[in-house]
Amino acid sequence: MKRISLFVIILLSAIALAPATQSQNSKDKHLTAVFSYATFYHPQAGSYLETYISFDAWNLNFVKNADKYQAVVEVIVTVSQNDSLEIVKKYDLASPKADSQNPDKFNFIDVQRFAIANGIHTLKIQLRDVNSDDEPTLVEQQLAIYYDKKRPALSSVQMMANIKPTTSENILSRNGYDMEPYINDFLPEQINQINYYCELYNINRETRQQYIYVASYIETLETGKTIESTMTIKRHETDTLVPIFGTIDISDLPSGNYNLVVDIRNKQDDKMLFKKVPFFRSNPSVVNSQDNTKVSLTFAAEINDETQLNDYIEALAPIANEIERRDIYSLINRPGIEEKQIFLYRFWQRRHPLNPDGAWREYRQRVDYVNKNFSWPKTKGIQTDRGRVYLQYGPPDFVRDEKNFVSTRNLGGGVTIHQSNDPSERAVDLQNHTVAKQGQIFYLPYQLWRYNTLPGDDANRCFIFWDEFRSGFYKLLHSNAKGEVRDPLWEQRLSGQQLNEDMQGEVGDQFQRGY
Repeated sequence: MKRISLFVIILLSAIALAPATQSQNSKDKHLTAVFSYATFYHPQAGSYLETYISFDAWNLNFVKNADKYQAVVEVIVTVSQNDSLEIVKKYDLASPKADSQNPDKFNFIDVQRFAIANGIHTLKIQLRDVNSDDEPTLVEQQLAIYYDKKRPALSSVQMMANIKPTTSENILSRNGYDMEPYINDFLPEQINQINYYCELYNINRETRQQYIYVASYIETLETGKTIESTMTIKRHETDTLVPIFGTIDISDLPSGNYNLVVDIRNKQDDKMLFKKVPFFRSNPSVVNSQDNTKVSLTFAAEINDETQLNDYIEALAPIANEIERRDIYSLINRPGIEEKQIFLYRFWQRRHPLNPDGAWREYRQRVDYVNKNFSWPKTKGIQTDRGRVYLQYGPPDFVRDEKNFVSTRNLGGGVTIHQSNDPSERAVDLQNHTVAKQGQIFYLPYQLWRYNTLPGDDANRCFIFWDEFRSGFYKLLHSNAKGEVRDPLWEQRLSGQQLNEDMQGEVGDQFQRGY
């Protein structure tokens, strides 16, 4: 099963239209979701595809619907093969109703099934928050499907959040059970077990034996070593379709990269078929001697000051996923230096397995720069908007720093603005036969940052930070980068409302140019 993480990774940033029913801070909401898919086979109907999308409700824009609030996501699924369109489905997915416009945190899931032929296909998923004026974003994934009517095969192995007997048939029902998919390859410490499901096809054609055995276990991703304590073996009768599901206890599994393995064997213990599903386990409260020995030889063991270690771990938040961020803030709020060293090391080992040390030291240079240059009384640099952007995207390619910028340009509409000591002075626009007052547009202190490229975004993305109270503390006012804060009236606010809403000033031009 292929997983595509979608924090803006299904890269869809939400910008609210700001209707009367929406709150002011709705523009800060950015659709986040996690997408995965699995393939299965039915002896009569043939191959089919299942798609799963889990949405974070609190990052959608809720509007009033009768006496409740509801969000709606437009979903378009297409599947093509050799430029020939096989599947097209467009639908509006409504969230569960909430009592407020800013509901408590909850997720809701969408599951779809599509009949599909064997072969290599292109799957495209397009998502759009209906209550946002942002453009939809398309995620594209290649998938290969091959199931034979006669040959044995194993379906995708799907991790499940919950498995229970079916009482009323629904989209989650399969072989007498309701199965809610777990749509992530990150297992935080709050999860103590892995539930899984898969299907075995045509095994009765491969062996004359009445039974086969299914071994399921966890192995380390780096070495392939089996974690013996996780091994379970079950006997199944052979048939055209054999449903397989089980549970593995991972409460004592330390943090690290692993595979969930489902292994089909005959009674002679010969391997016949197997599938592996990679995942990362975050379990900082469990430390084993092997971890201590390994981490003791790394960069993480060099950081023995717990306060500094807390700062370095907190500085990972801008580049961490949402579950990792929850672990980060939980970790830095409790004592214990060893588990923090392990977390820091595993964080970089997971991203750069060949050189976690080098990757950390490069990132630490950003952290040190941010704390030196962007700190403010009682606020560490890593906690500021400029610090977060610098850590997340790296050094900008261009910076414009203005403390007392004054506009002297002609704004159009017959109005000429320039520096003048005489407020009664007039200028005549001979071409348009209009008369305009002379004056100045003063802007609050601001910095314009430009990035020539950002991952998964268009070229020349810009950020405007402003010092609203001339205190030296800069906040992010506006950006055109995906997933970032957007304010259509940002220049009016920066100019102290000296510009009309329909008027673009000189700083607006700078933002469009990127310098």
